[in-house]
Amino acid sequence: MQPYIIDFGKIGAINLGYITFVENNMLPFSIKRVYWAYHSPQNLIRGNHAHRYLQQVVFAVNGQVDFNLENTEGNTFNFTLNNPQQGLFIPEMYWRTFKMSENAVLLCLVSLEYDKDDYIKDYQIFKQNN
Repeated sequence: MQPYIIDFGKIGAINLGYITFVENNMLPFSIKRVYWAYHSPQNLIRGNHAHRYLQQVVFAVNGQVDFNLENTEGNTFNFTLNNPQQGLFIPEMYWRTFKMSENAVLLCLVSLEYDKDDYIKDYQIFKQNN
């Protein structure tokens, strides 16, 4: 499976504002956990890990987040999130790094509850899973 952008659309009008919603049947997995990251220094490269089993859809609900993804075969994918109605689906076993703009809020919908053993934090070990 490869990462891809999902457009969830929006409801509203320019004079009222907008909402975007996600329901489980709109995702390739059931949501087991939700978290968000914010107030990240602008030039900090975050992530630097992969997940063995966890899948996620991530949103920049504010600001911009630039993602660099790599699978175990070495294929790379780059995505810029700056539209709150679009989410990036990241399958399991993708090494990820990302940068957040100063005002960015990154919302993450994930397929598993937190499990520290699901993380691969050593790039060389990740590449050995090919």
